[in-house]
Amino acid sequence: MRFEVEFVPSADQDLESFTVREQRIVLDAVVEFLEVDANIETKKRKQMRPNPLAPWELRVGDYRVFYEIRGGSVRVLAIGRKVHNELFIRGQKVEI
Repeated sequence: MRFEVEFVPSADQDLESFTVREQRIVLDAVVEFLEVDANIETKKRKQMRPNPLAPWELRVGDYRVFYEIRGGSVRVLAIGRKVHNELFIRGQKVEI
């Protein structure tokens, strides 16, 4: 199933905190893995336990894209970087 991908304003700000190269890596992964079958779990996509951030996570190397699915669209809610067991969004440590 195809999905339309949209970024909430805070996710756009998260993306802007990365270098241009990192932004390209994340955006390429969003196009490849979230435009089609974003609701099917794989090694890279997984449904998360209940948390305040998002119901779904896309793993792209050390980067994490948090999203929700509403009907035929995917809303990217946050983008961060995983360093060891800690998640950072815009340089701030976030607990999930």
